[in-house]
Amino acid sequence: MAIEIGVFHNGASDLPVKHVQYNGDTVAVNDGDLPATHASAQRTIINQVRQGILADQLGFDYWFQTEHHFQPEGAELSPSPLLAETAIASRTKNIRLGQAANIVTWWHPIRIAEQAAMLDVISGGRLEFGIGRGYQPRENEVFGWAYGSTIQDQERNRAYFEEAYDIIIKAWTQDSMSHHGEFMSIPPSYTKWGHKQTHAYFSQEGMGRTLEQVLKLGAPDMYSAGNPVQATTTKLLEIPVYPQPLQKPYPQMWEPLTSPRSIRFAAERGINGYFIVEPNSRLKQNIDLYHDEAEKAGWPDRQDRGEFKRGWDAERRRGVVTCRYIHCVDKGLGDMDRAARALELQWDYYGPFGFAAVLAEADEPFYDLNMKVTAELLRDKKVAIHGSKQYVIDSIMEVKEQCGYDDFMFHTWFESAGFQGEEIEAQMQYFAEEIMPVLHRECGRIEREPSSVDLDVQPRVPVTA
Repeated sequence: MAIEIGVFHNGASDLPVKHVQYNGDTVAVNDGDLPATHASAQRTIINQVRQGILADQLGFDYWFQTEHHFQPEGAELSPSPLLAETAIASRTKNIRLGQAANIVTWWHPIRIAEQAAMLDVISGGRLEFGIGRGYQPRENEVFGWAYGSTIQDQERNRAYFEEAYDIIIKAWTQDSMSHHGEFMSIPPSYTKWGHKQTHAYFSQEGMGRTLEQVLKLGAPDMYSAGNPVQATTTKLLEIPVYPQPLQKPYPQMWEPLTSPRSIRFAAERGINGYFIVEPNSRLKQNIDLYHDEAEKAGWPDRQDRGEFKRGWDAERRRGVVTCRYIHCVDKGLGDMDRAARALELQWDYYGPFGFAAVLAEADEPFYDLNMKVTAELLRDKKVAIHGSKQYVIDSIMEVKEQCGYDDFMFHTWFESAGFQGEEIEAQMQYFAEEIMPVLHRECGRIEREPSSVDLDVQPRVPVTA
């Protein structure tokens, strides 16, 4: 048996939490005007990079960020997890870098395939690539409209998501690729490409593609003005996407999961699952579903390694993870009241999107989306594990025991609204020094070789006569 432990960072604001009366409700929000929120966002971005580096130094196995935009309210901010994690990668050697998730419905799939592959190359093969469909119209309708991926039409959004997933896999696994689907034509059928260098390259033997596979050759275009590349009827048929990831055939994929439909989609494609807000009884139910669907599908896996352990397989890095809010209170560390206000601010934001519903136990009907989610409820459900060292240890071990994990994958969520970066880093260090060794003794640990690229540059010695 083994446990792997990660850190999830959602980018909550460090501005204090205040309460506003609105239409008879008490709503928790940032205590700051718009200029203050912009300054806070800059600090949050720096803290994400700092804390990702710190997580590696403290011995955490994984670092995950989300992707969220445009939020003055204070719950979350992470506009480019791949960019932030590339900065982290350049200063770390061990920690694996994931996203929960990159919202691929907001991206051209080739563009995000390139950027994610860059992170895998720069990190020495430490990318864990997360994909999601998005759920907030303020984000989806700004970024997704170009690809037809509106969240206001769930089926259209899902259709684009599935096509983008297929394109990313092609870009990462095929030396030269094309795709012609419902949303995307890559390259477009009308792309003229009469470039002599391309002709010369693919006219050689043994290049992996013939000239006729890459180009539909034609005569010069007598009606076209401009340069020779365009003044042609020769059309482009395929493109190679650079770089491809170091990990073969491609990095492990992840998806945040809530609904049975999404759980089945992930299990049938060998995509790891990320669960956050479910109490243990509902989490067990979801793990059972994921495991059953994977078995029915013949244990799909990017490396065809067959059956994996229930819940998590540390050797294969396959299965599902759960994440819990962690706030340790001991010897002057921590503040239960401020942590409660942080939870209230975040759940005044998350709850109305549907996350309040899945706080229900497995044998309960889904909760009303309009309900007020309190810190007390989150603590009672142990979605938020706040308290003493022993309480935190016991509650984490309950997740493993009640959900029936073989190996165990557990992610910690330290950052909280209204807390400064230094306070979050103190929580991380306390957990690593006081709690992590106990979890390793209880569950075991896999020792792995570092995976990194040498990015140290030595100044050039001047040449002297």
